[in-house]
Amino acid sequence: MENQQHVSSSGKYKLFVAAVFLQVGYAGMDILAKAALNQGMSNYALVVYRHAIATVVMAPFAAFFDKKVRPKMTLSIFIKIILLGLLEPVIDQNLYYLGMKYTTATFATAMYNILPAITFVIAWILRLEEVNFRSIRSHGKVIGTLATVAGAMVMTLMKGPVLELFWTTGRINHEAAEKNGTDLHDSIKGGVMITIGCFSYACFVILQAITLETYPADLSLTVWICLVGTLEGTIAALVMEKQNVAIWAIKWDTKLLTAAYSGIVCSGLSYYIQGMIMKQRGPVFVTAFSPLCMVIVAIMSSFILAEQMFLGRVIGATIIIGGLYLVLWGKSKDYKSPPSPLIDGQTIEAVDNKDEDMFDV
Repeated sequence: MENQQHVSSSGKYKLFVAAVFLQVGYAGMDILAKAALNQGMSNYALVVYRHAIATVVMAPFAAFFDKKVRPKMTLSIFIKIILLGLLEPVIDQNLYYLGMKYTTATFATAMYNILPAITFVIAWILRLEEVNFRSIRSHGKVIGTLATVAGAMVMTLMKGPVLELFWTTGRINHEAAEKNGTDLHDSIKGGVMITIGCFSYACFVILQAITLETYPADLSLTVWICLVGTLEGTIAALVMEKQNVAIWAIKWDTKLLTAAYSGIVCSGLSYYIQGMIMKQRGPVFVTAFSPLCMVIVAIMSSFILAEQMFLGRVIGATIIIGGLYLVLWGKSKDYKSPPSPLIDGQTIEAVDNKDEDMFDV
């Protein structure tokens, strides 16, 4: 019985490790993307190259590993895939990169912390998320959701004094400093773009969870999303950039590294891993870990890009993290492991959770 408890516990840890891995991957992408955009790379071209690379890399794995589990493609599933390709690869990523141009990598990542709140609300409306107002844990979910929104507003509207960090002394990135010092109009413009991108990504995560119920081939779905996203992203690039063919020029530099890294890690592996996590814990669990990305980006940006850190953003980030961990605490009993052997007529989980249930009112 102890061995079975250990297996169940290790399975939970694997989900946490996978969720943390996603955020580490996103943090690396934010740093590289900011550097590539600063060098003049078009966000539209970046989106196209990113998903083209992801399609090429992931397709062989999908062809081999999913051949026995891949269901028949139907019109309903294909329409969902088209929407998935539009919501995240095209709308979300382009708006996110545009918002980053108006602000900084740290600010863009911090604003993205409203993603769990938006996902929570949509999942609640669609009854994919359990909310019982007589339960203390449900109160934690709701209060935590409101706190993330409040924290995001503080980060957008409140600047405060610069925090002097010893590793940035004498090497402040003047371009980043100018972005940090821009007027409120630019901050709000970038914030609005990122917020709309968050809403689009939340819809993507919800729709991906729904699609996996009828098309459970994770790798194949990932390839389809990347392929459709490449095609739709190309159309968007041609429309927005018109006759500017120079945007497609790419060399062996940071731009190519950014496209390759973000394509393989943040599109190919990310869509696949988050799909696997959602099968067990749902879409809100996946997005609840986004504050880790902000922390990692803030540290890496100050070291690599020499970006300034402001007190207002630290306060807002603290509020966001507190709210998100309230949501995570509230969700901790929503998804339980498979039943273990009976102990005096009760499962191991039932015995372990007796005390937790006493807190529900």
